[in-house]
Amino acid sequence: MKYTLAFIVFCLFAYNGYTQLQETNPIRINQLGFYSYAPKTAIVVGNTTADHFYVIGLPGTDTIYRGLLTAAIASANSSLTTRVANFSTVTQPGNYVLAVPGLAPSYAFRIGRQVQYPVAVAALKGFYYQRASMPLEAQYAGQWARPAGHPDNIVFVHPSAASGKRPAGTVISTPGGWYDAGDYNKYIVNAGISMGTLLSAYEDFPGYFDTLKTNIPESNDKIPDLLNEALYNLRWMLSMQDPYDGGVYNKCTNASFDGMVMPGVTKLPRYVVQKGTAATLDFAAVMAQCSRITSRMGKQLPGLADSCLRAAKKAWQWALKNPALAYDQTAMNKQFEPVITTGAYGDRSFTDEWCWAAAELYSTTKNKEYASVLAERINDTLALPSWGNVRMLGFYTLLRNQAGVDKSLQPAVQMLQQRLLLFADSLLAPVAQNAFQTVMGRSRRDFNWGSNANAANQGIALVNAYFISKNEKYLQGALSNLDYLLGRNATGYCFITGIGSRSTLHPHHRPSVADGIAAPVPGLLAGGPNPGRQDKCPYEFTEPETAYADSDCSYASNEIAINWNAPLVCLATALEALQYAAGYSKP
Repeated sequence: MKYTLAFIVFCLFAYNGYTQLQETNPIRINQLGFYSYAPKTAIVVGNTTADHFYVIGLPGTDTIYRGLLTAAIASANSSLTTRVANFSTVTQPGNYVLAVPGLAPSYAFRIGRQVQYPVAVAALKGFYYQRASMPLEAQYAGQWARPAGHPDNIVFVHPSAASGKRPAGTVISTPGGWYDAGDYNKYIVNAGISMGTLLSAYEDFPGYFDTLKTNIPESNDKIPDLLNEALYNLRWMLSMQDPYDGGVYNKCTNASFDGMVMPGVTKLPRYVVQKGTAATLDFAAVMAQCSRITSRMGKQLPGLADSCLRAAKKAWQWALKNPALAYDQTAMNKQFEPVITTGAYGDRSFTDEWCWAAAELYSTTKNKEYASVLAERINDTLALPSWGNVRMLGFYTLLRNQAGVDKSLQPAVQMLQQRLLLFADSLLAPVAQNAFQTVMGRSRRDFNWGSNANAANQGIALVNAYFISKNEKYLQGALSNLDYLLGRNATGYCFITGIGSRSTLHPHHRPSVADGIAAPVPGLLAGGPNPGRQDKCPYEFTEPETAYADSDCSYASNEIAINWNAPLVCLATALEALQYAAGYSKP
């Protein structure tokens, strides 16, 4: 079947008008594509008198499928109305557009195998672009090559971090690691959740990551690229532990944020600041998890597993002596100079950090000391991971390693399985009523600072529910949220730089602003809609699901951060690794 010539001309005219006006396409769709045998949904936003939609093969004009749009759905998260186009029965691999009479056609998309592979690679490679203390060479970084920034081999102990053997002003070296977000500082708390998420992805899918290459300097060695990337940050984290007492500094930072310049430009003094319970327990968890993973790589990484475990145990002992020491930057600045005004990542509740650290140390050592802490925490409320609540990372680890759990903990772990399934069901329940047919947006509370990480972490929770149940409904929910991040959302943006047809172009990210290159550094996930708009920048739309500004001014909706990229890596790679097991693609 073919379109009439008049209709084709109309669509092309509408498309040319769209590209010239730079308006948002009214057809919201995953801008990469769909697995052949997975659900396929597009959303038409706004008023249209059309009842039908068409899937058209490219580069020709063959009509592959004709379907009915649903009745209008009013969004609970904005004043938008939508209609749903479901074309799940289209399975033939190829390139397509979706057309609705009277509207510009959708962005082109692909149906087939490994359609999310570009996201998986780009999101992981995004961490390479965040590396501190080393030059990014053109053979790996392409046009985003740059000199090394912040060598961090001369870093001062801030008065807040002073101790008897390391008094204020002591010079230490703490090179490497990842820049945290759009700024040039390095924070243990946020690195902790990012590392835990990436390492968990490896534990879930080691075979997949053993062959995933991202063209980083270490790609030709015998260690998977994901672990090489994590090791670059791990070695920095190890340098942030005080060797004399085991406590861990909160961050390596300037006194205040750098301007919008390249990382090699600024020469301001760098400091390590106050130790805290959250940073130290996050560190202990990461080191214990890394020890467990690298213990099987003794030839490639001799001694690392032992070093990590010693560091984890030493951090745990410090935390036992300082069980609730908050990093309070406001109070610190009243007492010490220089005043520190960079990100605080301050946390006043530590039950989640104790749970995560205990879970990782127990899963690595089977020591009953850690099991006793788990017994106290294992019935705590389930919540999506965030830098301020890492408990779920510990629960995922217990479920992943439950075969070795002590008999005394087995009933609680079995109950944890059922609790996670109930949690996942609560995520799925509102999808049918959601105007965008995604798990993301089940509540206006989903839209906050870093809302896109909520979408990714919801997807990870659903993947973990699939591990337990093998029920495909959980993977379908996870896929809906990757669709959301890739364009099936109220803004019409694909939120990952360098991916899709209309992606974030102006993230709040210093290298992307200062490098003089039109395209932003690729593979970075923007924060996403945030009606709080704490940056006070101009926003064209302000409702919960539309409050997004593709502007470098908008750090509240358009900054990037490692703890947002990490769950994107985890979600995209999980779906890629599971596509055959779930029957979404044929091997």
